[in-house]
Amino acid sequence: MPTLREVAAELYALGPGELVAARDVRARELRSHDEDLVRRVKALRKPSTAAWVVNLLARSDPGQVEQVVELGAAFRAAQSDLDGPRLRELTTQRRRLTAAVTARACELAADQGVSVSGAVTAQVTSTITAAMIDDDAGRAVRSGLLVTALQATGIGRADVAGSVAVPDELGIADVKDDRPRHLHAVPDPPSSRRSARSRGRTRDDTAGEAAARALAEARRALVDAEEDVTAAEAASSAAGAEADRLDAVTRRLDEERTALRRRLAVLEGEAESADGERRAAERVRRRAERTLADAVRRRDEAADLVRDREQG
Repeated sequence: MPTLREVAAELYALGPGELVAARDVRARELRSHDEDLVRRVKALRKPSTAAWVVNLLARSDPGQVEQVVELGAAFRAAQSDLDGPRLRELTTQRRRLTAAVTARACELAADQGVSVSGAVTAQVTSTITAAMIDDDAGRAVRSGLLVTALQATGIGRADVAGSVAVPDELGIADVKDDRPRHLHAVPDPPSSRRSARSRGRTRDDTAGEAAARALAEARRALVDAEEDVTAAEAASSAAGAEADRLDAVTRRLDEERTALRRRLAVLEGEAESADGERRAAERVRRRAERTLADAVRRRDEAADLVRDREQG
């Protein structure tokens, strides 16, 4: 008997309009095996267009997804080490990779006959960015079982469980709080210890703790700033891609309009010429009709003359 994940993989590999009917058929086939499995199969949701595009990418070109996840891990490591030069290098790489992978996903969708709008492209970019920032998001994108687009900033955990078909099968738990996923806060000491040791602290100890807190705050601020930059870059990239697409559409329509105007001018010339030829032909036809009438009249007169002479 197949597992829920296996059934989901079969269904989410289908076209965007085929899942619901195929899901119901599959549920009927499994009815005699496991009622719980049937119930869970029936609960599988139809993916949004953006989720379907990312799922298609994960199945058709998994190497692209692996690059995204690996670069995200390298970026988080550089953040943890506060490696400024490395962060700048990876930021440039991440921007380029996000744009390239988004373009590849939309290309695959177009090959399947699915048109991707600017809004859907932005959601695809957001999902790819989330896969770089969040471990669970990367796992969900790898699975090819997304039902909605993802969004993550790196500050709070992404709501991945609500965006993937079978979160428990992938080991993805619900978000229980908004604590940072990749940041590690410096914990305050227990109050009892603080009370017991407060009187014995020296100025150097206090200064050291203040420095540690300041360092932790600086790290958090750096991560906040880097993720704000990443989110802004993703939005800018999506907006730029949409502007480029619309520019291309405008140029194509202008070219088509110019070609149509030229064609219309040619057709109007041909129509005018044909109309002139038609009028000339009409004149020739009328002259031919008059000539025919004269010939018929002369023939009839000649016939009458022959008949009269034969009778005389």
